[in-house]
Amino acid sequence: MYNLNIVLVEPQIPQNTGNISRTCAVTGAKLHLVRPLGFEVTDKALKRAGLDYWDKLDIFYYDSLEDFFQKNKDGHFYYFTTKGKYVHSEKKYKNNAYLIFGREDKGLPEDLLHDNPKKCRRIPMRNELRSLNLSNSVAIATYEVLRQWDYPDLSREGKLTQYEW
Repeated sequence: MYNLNIVLVEPQIPQNTGNISRTCAVTGAKLHLVRPLGFEVTDKALKRAGLDYWDKLDIFYYDSLEDFFQKNKDGHFYYFTTKGKYVHSEKKYKNNAYLIFGREDKGLPEDLLHDNPKKCRRIPMRNELRSLNLSNSVAIATYEVLRQWDYPDLSREGKLTQYEW
C-alpha cells in the first residue's frame, strides 16, 4: 500500500489549506500542518474550502519543523520550491513520500533547501513570475506522484447521472 503525505510548513492563507485538504481527502494523502499557522483551524474560510471532506482527512499537527522531522524519521522527503534545480516530473518518488511546501509568502527555509539540493523539486514556470498558487502546486505535485504510482486505490472512471454510457 502506498503512503503519500503533504506537508505545509507555516501556511498563511486558510483558503489554500482548505483546498489542499480537499485534494488530500480525494486522493487519500495525509495532511501535515507545521505551526505556526496564519489562521485558526476553525476558520470559516478553511472549512468552506474543504467543504464536507474535512472528516475524510488524515491530518497531523506539529509545533515546528524540527518537531515534524523528529516524528517522521522514516519518510522520503521532497522539497517543493521555486529555487529547485530538478523538475518535479523528472524524478521518481518513493513510497512513504512527504511532499513539503513552504509558506505562501516566504517558501521553505533556505538552509533546509541548501542542505538537501537533490531533494528540491521545481514546477516549471516563467522566470519573470514569482510562483504558482500553493494549492495549485500541491495538486500538480500530488497527481504527478500518483501518476508515477499508477493511481493506487483511486477510481479511474466516472458515471453519468442521467444516462448509461
